[in-house]
Amino acid sequence: MFNKKTVRDVEVAGKKVLVRVDFNVPLKDGRVADDSRIRAAIPTIEYLLQQGAAVVLMSHLGRPKGKRVPELSLRPVASHLSDLLGLPVAFAEDCVGAPAVSAKAVLQPGGVLLLENTRFHPEEKKNDLAFARQLAAGCDLFVNDAFGSAHRAHASTVGVAHDLPAVAGFLMEKELRYLGQALEASQRPFVAILGGAKISDKIGVIRNLLGKADAILIGGGMANTFFAAQGFQMGDSLVEADALETAKALLAEAGGKLHLPVDVVLADAFAADATRRVVPVGDVPAGWRVLDIGPETVQAFGEVIRAAHTVVWNGPMGVFELPPFAEGTFGIAKAVAESGAVSIVGGGDSVAAIHQSGLADKITHLSTGGGASLEMLEGKVLPGVAALEDRA
Repeated sequence: MFNKKTVRDVEVAGKKVLVRVDFNVPLKDGRVADDSRIRAAIPTIEYLLQQGAAVVLMSHLGRPKGKRVPELSLRPVASHLSDLLGLPVAFAEDCVGAPAVSAKAVLQPGGVLLLENTRFHPEEKKNDLAFARQLAAGCDLFVNDAFGSAHRAHASTVGVAHDLPAVAGFLMEKELRYLGQALEASQRPFVAILGGAKISDKIGVIRNLLGKADAILIGGGMANTFFAAQGFQMGDSLVEADALETAKALLAEAGGKLHLPVDVVLADAFAADATRRVVPVGDVPAGWRVLDIGPETVQAFGEVIRAAHTVVWNGPMGVFELPPFAEGTFGIAKAVAESGAVSIVGGGDSVAAIHQSGLADKITHLSTGGGASLEMLEGKVLPGVAALEDRA
């Protein structure tokens, strides 16, 4: 269970607090296109300000590959955050060196500073300790509130904890509590729903959940590989040929816990205007591809979900971005929303689908970390969490 110190456990008044946030948000025409990750960090920022701290924020944005890329500057995020907080947010043109040192030096309690993109420096991803020391310079405490980056051992998530006392922010605490409770002491029945394209991304997750969940419902492209492993012809469907033996082994290990679709929605092309057919599994003709689970599967999976007390969902059931192939994913979303279970949805596509379905307010917890939540479901220790101080 959650045993890390949080911002509540430390004195912050009059201190400069370095906070790792996840402001890796989409930008369009130089403006923030989706601010949900920024909003998720606000409770921690506002708490620190109310307690009399000066707040220094750092984050990555995109994949600049260790170089300065103007389109991936965090400057538009500083402006957007200023609007959300209702107070000025200072911006440093770099996360280290003279711009960062001088901006930190003049920051007073009650003030907020955002440093430039940490990934403009190759040392960030290398967890270079000298670079981490520069990030930490001038600060008294490190707060990690970036669950979405907690599975990365980078300078801004792990390295700075060598130089500063390190505790969790409220978002990190919330993510770890919900996922930890689901995995360690879940109210049963515990149902896991796994989708997305590939089995290879989720082998460890399936293996770990087989020992914890009462049922695992499989959809999306990964179901095709299980069908192919059973000898079904899959036409032009996405199948991972090099994962067939793994799929066979997982089916053998599962002891009936793995539930696969019973019918599927086919298309004669990967397009919204493709011809569409619903067929039982095993009736996929040549030239056709599976793009969604069928209505009988939605009903069967729905019965399992509605009987659950804990539901964890990662990965869509089909190509929900194309409206004719979104019904499976939205049908599962409806079942989760109606279940009354403690429900945790992780992964960018799954969370996007929940928002599109209009059911986000019926989900207990929408996780901000796709890769991090997957690694937790796999039973791995997240480096960014391991670096935080334990409660006595």
